[in-house]
Amino acid sequence: MDEFYMKRALELAIKGVGMVNPNPMVGAVIVKDNKVIGEGFHEKYGHAHAERNAVKNAVEDIEGATVYVTLEPCAHYGKTPPCVDLLIEKKVRKVVIGMLDPNPLVAGKSIKKLKENNIEVKVGVKEKECRKLNEVFIKYITTKKPFVIMKAGISIDGKIATSGGESKWITSERSRLHSHELRNRMSGIMVGINTVLSDDPSLTYRGEHKGKNPLRIIIDSTLKVPFESKVIKYNNNNTIVACVENADLIKKEKLEKMGVKVIETKSKKGKVDLQEVVEKLGKDKIDSILLEGGGTLNFSALKEGIVDKVRFYIAPKIIGGQNSKNSVSGQGFYNLDDCVNLKDMSYEQMGNEIVVEGYI
Repeated sequence: MDEFYMKRALELAIKGVGMVNPNPMVGAVIVKDNKVIGEGFHEKYGHAHAERNAVKNAVEDIEGATVYVTLEPCAHYGKTPPCVDLLIEKKVRKVVIGMLDPNPLVAGKSIKKLKENNIEVKVGVKEKECRKLNEVFIKYITTKKPFVIMKAGISIDGKIATSGGESKWITSERSRLHSHELRNRMSGIMVGINTVLSDDPSLTYRGEHKGKNPLRIIIDSTLKVPFESKVIKYNNNNTIVACVENADLIKKEKLEKMGVKVIETKSKKGKVDLQEVVEKLGKDKIDSILLEGGGTLNFSALKEGIVDKVRFYIAPKIIGGQNSKNSVSGQGFYNLDDCVNLKDMSYEQMGNEIVVEGYI
C-alpha cells in the first residue's frame, strides 16, 4: 500500500507546477486505520508546505497516523517553520518518504530527528518518480544553475523551417498547446536574436489552463534587438537580454530605461558565454529554462554544455532541402566521439506526431 499512497502524493505534488519555483513540488497524504484522513501539496512559493497543508486539511486527529510525503520534510526555518517539528508535535507513528532532500547541507537531518523521536521512517518509495518530478529542483539546489530543456517542433527529417523560411506550423495545434504547458512549468524561455529578428515572437504562455508568462531571455551578443520588437516593447520588466561586454553602451542604457535587464558576459570569439549566462541567471533564482532556439543557438547550447534534457515534437512531414533550417546547425561536431549522446530516452505518441525526450 505504500506505493499506492505515494502515487497519490505525487498526483497532489504536480498541482504546484509552475507556482512554487524555485522550491520543489511536494505532495503529502495522511493515512490512519487504512483510510486517507488528510491531503495537501505545496501550492505557491512562500506559502505553507505540503505536510502543513495536509495536517490542516485532516478530518480527524493524526496521532498514530502514517504520513506519505514525496520529499524529505524540511528541518530548517525558511519562509515557513520546519515541517518535521510539526509531525513530531502531532505524534505521527510513521513517515514514508519518496526521496531524500538533495541539498547536501540538509539531507537526512529530518530522518535523524524523526527517529530520535521514535517515529518509524521509510525512504525510497517511488523514488525514481519523485526525482523526475523535481529534476529542476535537484539540479538547481546542487549546482545553483538552472535546469535547461531544449525544445523543438521538427519535421521527421529534423527541419524547423523550409528553405523559404516558413515554419508555421510544422507541428499540430495539440503539440503546440502541449509545449505551452511546458512553458508554464519553467521560470524562463530562451531564444537567440535571429529568432527575434525573423519571427518577432511574444514568448508568452498561451495554454489551455491558467498559467504564467515565463521570463524571456534573449541571447544577443552585439545588441541587435530592435526597440520595437514585442519582447522589448511589451517587456513588463520580464525580459533579459544577454550580450558581450561593451557591446553597445548607448543601446544598453536605453534598454535598461525601458525596463529590460541586460546581462553581460565575457566574449567567446565574439559570442556570449552561455555558461556565464546560466550562472548569472541562477544567482537571480531562475531555476529552469526552456530553450526554444534556432539551429545556431541550439548547437552552441549543446556544445557549451548548458542543456540537461531535449524534447522534440516530431511531425510526419518531410521538408528536405540544403537551405532549409535544421533544429541543430552551427558548426556541428566533427567527430562522432564528440557528439551528444542521449540517455533515459522516452517516446510518446501524440496524435500523428511523436514526442521524443532524452537526458544529457
